[in-house]
Amino acid sequence: MPSSTPRRTVLAAALAAAAGTAAATAVPASAAVPDGAAAPDGAARGHAPAPGIVDNRFWSSYTDWRCGSAAGTKAVAGHRPGLVLATPAGRTEYADPHTGRTSAWEYASWTSPAHTSTVPATEVIASWNAHTPPGTWLQVELSGTYSDATATPWYVLGRWASGDGDIRRTSVDDQTDGKSTVWTDTFAIDDTASGLRLLSYRLRLTLYRTPGSGLTPTVWRLGAMASDVPDRFTVPASEPGPAHELTVPRYSQNTHVGQYPEYDNGGEAWCSPTSSQMIVEYWGRRPSAEQLAWVNPDFADPQVCHAARFTYDHQYEGCGNWPFNAAYAATYPDMNAVVTRLRSLTELEGLVRAGIPAITSQSFREEELTGAGYGTSGHLMTVIGFTADGDVIANDPASPDNAAVRRIYRRREWENIWLRTKRYDANGKVRSGTGGVCYIYWPAEPASSQHRALRTLGLL
Repeated sequence: MPSSTPRRTVLAAALAAAAGTAAATAVPASAAVPDGAAAPDGAARGHAPAPGIVDNRFWSSYTDWRCGSAAGTKAVAGHRPGLVLATPAGRTEYADPHTGRTSAWEYASWTSPAHTSTVPATEVIASWNAHTPPGTWLQVELSGTYSDATATPWYVLGRWASGDGDIRRTSVDDQTDGKSTVWTDTFAIDDTASGLRLLSYRLRLTLYRTPGSGLTPTVWRLGAMASDVPDRFTVPASEPGPAHELTVPRYSQNTHVGQYPEYDNGGEAWCSPTSSQMIVEYWGRRPSAEQLAWVNPDFADPQVCHAARFTYDHQYEGCGNWPFNAAYAATYPDMNAVVTRLRSLTELEGLVRAGIPAITSQSFREEELTGAGYGTSGHLMTVIGFTADGDVIANDPASPDNAAVRRIYRRREWENIWLRTKRYDANGKVRSGTGGVCYIYWPAEPASSQHRALRTLGLL
């Protein structure tokens, strides 16, 4: 069964527990709201995307990097401004829980200015784009202020390196203060029904290097998506836009079943890295022969194995960590990548018309998506276009082979399974939906139409 993460099931269970009251009065999936009828959130068919549910803030310019608080880091100018480790602020030891090794590291840090979100948030997901040469790595943390005027602790959102020779790329479990919890890559308010929200946050970036080496990571982009998507089992139908389809490479995760089981049990769970690799190659990037030399030469599409290895989260034990996939894409020359939420299928159509495919995360029962042939608790697909009727053209990695990857899914079904936040599983239990989560990758110098589309979403 295709699945981006067992972790999404854990998150679903937690959200379901918090949603118990809502579930008691919710409309069951068997009585889903028909097209044109009133949706549970009161929206009507064709209604414009609801404002004020997603806030994006990213630091990426030379001016951005000169703001905030630096302790041993410095901003560097150029066609792609960045942040580097200049003078170590200190030295520490890190005991890697996944290798058993304890090593000494020099470090420096940068803390962003406090960002007051336009959306009092129930969830925050960070993204970063960086290069970490051997002998270096980085850590991203978040701290914020709640609507009750109290503060969160500093939460670790990722310990990351583009390689795996120095530390093991990892999320950090068991982070909570009784009001919020970090679920692998997502900061989430524990009880959204209480009205508690995160009003503002800061991000802290710590850069590490081998003592005395003079090496440094370079970070080009750091930021987060904050959101408060209303609970909904269904969403209003949108009106189709013009037909458009992008030519995106097609890769099946299932051709890799049994390969490298140390990375999330092999290809059967590689929907996220397989989708990431499709879009990396759409933009004309791919790993070199030298980078692929570790892959068994008998395996087809070795770059998919490569993507799985270098998106793998050793704590979560999977390749479906959302920011790790974006960070992987951005290791290729002059690539930007973020995790965000879109408010509607209309926004996704705008990206595709501008030439930007997107990777979307959804979960569904088999009967909820006609033609899929499977059900899933979490799966990533690459949206590459729309038909004249507005149906979704997706490169679905959960296909038997590369030739079968291109699929057409019914618009009304697809937008609902992607944009909803609540769903019923096969046993009638309430589970979570992603509420429009997607990965968006684009080149450092996008075309003018692409720049406009990205700016409209608050990504530039």
